[in-house]
Amino acid sequence: MEQYLSQNLGLTNGLVFVISAVLLLAIVLGFVTYSIYFQRKLIGWMQLRIGPNRVGPLGLLQTVADVLKLLLKEDIIPKAADKPLFIIAPVIAFMPAFGVLAIMPFTKTLHFADMGVGLLYYIALSGITVLGVISGGWASNNKYSLIGAMRSAAQMISYEIPLVMSVVGVILLSGSLNLIDIVEKQRQMHVWFFIPQILGFIIFIIAQLAELSRTPFDLTEAESELVSGYHTEYSGFRWAFFMLTEYVYIFAMASLTTVLFLGGWLPPFAFLSFIPGIIWFILKFGAIVFFIFWLQATFPRMRVDQLMQLGWKVLLPLALVNIFITAIAKTFL
Repeated sequence: MEQYLSQNLGLTNGLVFVISAVLLLAIVLGFVTYSIYFQRKLIGWMQLRIGPNRVGPLGLLQTVADVLKLLLKEDIIPKAADKPLFIIAPVIAFMPAFGVLAIMPFTKTLHFADMGVGLLYYIALSGITVLGVISGGWASNNKYSLIGAMRSAAQMISYEIPLVMSVVGVILLSGSLNLIDIVEKQRQMHVWFFIPQILGFIIFIIAQLAELSRTPFDLTEAESELVSGYHTEYSGFRWAFFMLTEYVYIFAMASLTTVLFLGGWLPPFAFLSFIPGIIWFILKFGAIVFFIFWLQATFPRMRVDQLMQLGWKVLLPLALVNIFITAIAKTFL
């Protein structure tokens, strides 16, 4: 009897896990579809253009049509490419991007997994994506792809360090690596962490843009220099996987910023607590996504040497200063 109940419980848990994963994937795909639409519309308005407006009402189905076009395009693999590695590289890049979302809390009760070391899990898993990027660039047997992959590796490794160090102050203040506990600590302190950790917040925002390879740090693609960077030789659905990875990471990074520095689902003032927490989360999340897209129409691309100097000579020392100040304040205040 006990064995039967145990098997039943295991089957139920497995079914819940699969349904949760499918639901999360559906939410993410919906975000990716309409964040691309929103980005194109926003940049169009900022440049006095209309943006997508033909496919569907107000152009809402333009991204859907683009995805269908990509899925129907011929899957081309260069003759001189390392075929197995070329094929698997987009999957290696995408899987960590989707995996980190499993521990992201959208409210105190709305999350897929409550992990005690959720922040550490996020940092560790997100670092694997660079392997997919390097693999795709190298396996393409194309000089532009290889240069883009090397730039990506240098950029991600350089900015991963200040990114991680910028959240150490948050860990010191909250005393936890659990993302829900970090939000609850902000509730107890009656202040969002971006105020006492303003230096860490600025470093985190800059470093995450470099991690996402977004303007002004989009050196890994740099169309004017490298054609399209590490995915120059990719087409069809494999190219779509790389693009999907980029926008899923925008979803993940915007969510993480909201949780670590903007109070997650907490309202800005106590008298607004009657509004559901998920609404506050979406508003803060949306503001971060808007900021990332706004930069694309505003800033020029940095040079590679400027990018490296900013990471190692500016952000890293400032991150160390932030940890030092936070440790002193935690000790004496």
